[in-house]
Amino acid sequence: MNGIFVDSCVLLDLFTNDPNWAEWSENILEQYSHTNTMYINSIVYTEVSIGFNKIEEVELAISKLDIKVLEIPREALFLTGKTFLKYRRNKGTKNSPLADFFIGAHSSVSNFDLITRDIEKYKTYFPQVKLINPEN
Repeated sequence: MNGIFVDSCVLLDLFTNDPNWAEWSENILEQYSHTNTMYINSIVYTEVSIGFNKIEEVELAISKLDIKVLEIPREALFLTGKTFLKYRRNKGTKNSPLADFFIGAHSSVSNFDLITRDIEKYKTYFPQVKLINPEN
């Protein structure tokens, strides 16, 4: 599968009309959607659904962006656990969400680039994932 994974922060920028990031997020999704299929997984779906009252609203918002929801491959689930363990052994804090590790691992095993603004953890623990972010 060729495609790009979209981090929840980018979608939340749009869905909340973030004054600092909505324009960047909209532009980057528009730019890459012309030549790539955009994907999220159930973790991202869960994170962005919080701002909606009904599942139909989430479904409509995601479909308008032509984003596909993928199941998380078992290889990504395994990698998530191993990488999170490494993070904890490196004295990672408990307040760091496990969700980021699911997203990084899914991007990694699926060989997807990742659109995100939260780059430090991905750079450190998933250096093989190409990040599309405001810095590049």
